[in-house]
Amino acid sequence: MARRLTEPRLVVASHNKGKVFEIRTLVAPYGIETVAAGELGLPEPEETGASFAANAKLKALAAARASGLPALADDSGLAVDALGGAPGLYSARWAGPEKDFGRAMEKVEAGLVHAGAVTPEARRGRFVAALCLAWPDGHTETIVGEVVGTLVWPPRGELGFGYDPMFRPEGHDRTFGEMSGEEKHGVERPGGALSHRARAFVAFAAACLGDPRA
Repeated sequence: MARRLTEPRLVVASHNKGKVFEIRTLVAPYGIETVAAGELGLPEPEETGASFAANAKLKALAAARASGLPALADDSGLAVDALGGAPGLYSARWAGPEKDFGRAMEKVEAGLVHAGAVTPEARRGRFVAALCLAWPDGHTETIVGEVVGTLVWPPRGELGFGYDPMFRPEGHDRTFGEMSGEEKHGVERPGGALSHRARAFVAFAAACLGDPRA
């Protein structure tokens, strides 16, 4: 059985403002106070894991031990079939030190063109998110979620962050970049969790947070 979070305060172990905002939005109904790693001046650990789950665990443990508080970390990325799963674990690195995801999306598109991926079926990919909750004593709980979709070009929409404007989730006509946060997450609607992070969070919340109405 998973360990339940009983502490009233939680570190969001990320320096990515988009991720911090999304995680805070997801946690808010549970009445948990959050503080971002960047707000505490915590350093960003080097992501040396061989999987999204391993990197999420590495980041969560580093923040929990440095802060003395439970910490929730996310490691996520875009895996494109025609690119052999790239950018995958290196999704953020494709944006460079200046975090230019416009350039990162251009690299994905160039790779798809080079691979001859011109039909929607050939341009399939998935967003993967691993959430890890860590305590200062070293205990961790990890959940992984994913959503399948098609890579479109040119990018559409200015909402979301990262690769959202070029990712159209399966069964939808709009990209994540064209969806509001409520539509993208939809965790309060039965079966409504759409994004990879929201799907991971639904399972995580059931295991570690309980019913927000309780």
